[in-house]
Amino acid sequence: MMKFILGGLGNWYNDFVFTEEAVIAADKSGFDGAILPDHYMWGKLPWHDRPDSNRTLETWITITHLLAKTEKIKIGTLVTPIPFRPPGILAKMVSTADNLSGGRTMFGAGAGWSQIEFEGYSEWSSPKVRVDKTYEGLDLITQLWTKDKVDFEGKYYQAKGAVLDPKPLQKPYPKIIFGSQGTRMLKLAGQYGNICFLPPWPGKNPEDMKQIVKESAKLHNRTNEVTFMGGEMGPTDTGEYKTKVEKAADSGAGYFLASFQRTKNLTDTIKQFAEEIIPSFK
Repeated sequence: MMKFILGGLGNWYNDFVFTEEAVIAADKSGFDGAILPDHYMWGKLPWHDRPDSNRTLETWITITHLLAKTEKIKIGTLVTPIPFRPPGILAKMVSTADNLSGGRTMFGAGAGWSQIEFEGYSEWSSPKVRVDKTYEGLDLITQLWTKDKVDFEGKYYQAKGAVLDPKPLQKPYPKIIFGSQGTRMLKLAGQYGNICFLPPWPGKNPEDMKQIVKESAKLHNRTNEVTFMGGEMGPTDTGEYKTKVEKAADSGAGYFLASFQRTKNLTDTIKQFAEEIIPSFK
């Protein structure tokens, strides 16, 4: 059985009407989840150059709003850059959203790549340090989600007598999504991830990447806890989707990420996909 996640949604303020309507439509149409990017500043990128690229909404506050507007669908990020915020505060934010929504959050975990937003709001570091912080940050976050009291002394993060209560409603905590390509992040996906998205990264072999995740999952006794997600982050023509979902299913994926053009017909496209594609894979 395939589960379907709605993607292609921005966190830009000028597009929020599309995002809100799309998530509500997906909730009513039978999608299992929806994911948003988590960026304060995008800057100019090769794949888009929006004049409003830095006019964004805070993603986890936006997710909490969308959870209040929906009933069944789970909502999360692809992905939240762990080093961008203090991990203890991030753990509290996600736990709060999970409790207020009746257990409907998903937590995307990444190391971050947008130098402009780190320099503006946080602290920019080398790729190695950002990945190191992601390892350490996830360790602290998951401890806060599962232990009554946490004392943590890391290289980058510390906690003394930290109590996170209430814990996330989902046990042991919300599903963690990865969408990375580097070897260390793929290994981290095997260690912590529940959903692993491996898009066709340039110069990368998806099967080789998948094997790294599987070997790490086996090492951490999590072989049956990691599920792969097919699909694409960018919009795809609806006529191509059945073939793409079939291909993902044949590869063993348990999730499919469906992304559509943000236009005035977006909700109709979502409903059409739900009617024509989803029933065949449930």
